[in-house]
Amino acid sequence: MAEERKYRQDEVKEIFELAASTHEAGRPAAFDESGLTLAELQEVGREVGMEPSRIADAALTLDTRRNVLPRGTSLGMPISVGRVIDLPRAVTDHDWELLVAELRATFGARGHVTSHGGVRQWNNGNLRAFLEPTETGHRLRLTTLKGGARALNWMGVAGLAAGLIILTGFLTGGGTPVRLELAMMWLMGMGGGALASNLLRLPRWAHQRDGQMEYLEGRVGALLAESPEAEE
Repeated sequence: MAEERKYRQDEVKEIFELAASTHEAGRPAAFDESGLTLAELQEVGREVGMEPSRIADAALTLDTRRNVLPRGTSLGMPISVGRVIDLPRAVTDHDWELLVAELRATFGARGHVTSHGGVRQWNNGNLRAFLEPTETGHRLRLTTLKGGARALNWMGVAGLAAGLIILTGFLTGGGTPVRLELAMMWLMGMGGGALASNLLRLPRWAHQRDGQMEYLEGRVGALLAESPEAEE
């Protein structure tokens, strides 16, 4: 059986702040430096008038934040998403096969399975899952990158910049040939269109991938709990 998670002092403080943010109640003044389990947190919260369910929700929120990797961005738009899932125990060969099947079903892609040393990998293009060893067992690292998004952004910027240069020449030089005017409109249209396309699709893509990874976080824990190996 996996050791019950203990929350560090800084995490305990954040959990009570989250729980108290929408609940009028006192806050405990001191915490055990060795860490507290969820049950202990709920007991402390009960003493100051906080409902156990609110403490559990706050702990889940903190754990979810901790597992989400910082998004990569280009011009403020998300182009990469990632999440690290701490697994409750070591993963067997059979467990890995179950995880790969769940990855394929969730992302709708067959992908390819490889291994390097103690790390196993499933990847489908820029979408990758790494099973990495830890001191207590394994963790699953999920990462994805929107291919071509950064290049399209900079192509859009270049198109707008070139169009603006021609426009500046038109305004300061007293006129330009019709051919250059058409080039200006074409470049600015292409550049603006490229940026608008990314602005519309990238947030939706990142939201979808976030949702799939969040689903996997819950599903993976259930798979390992259901596996016969967990009962040994």
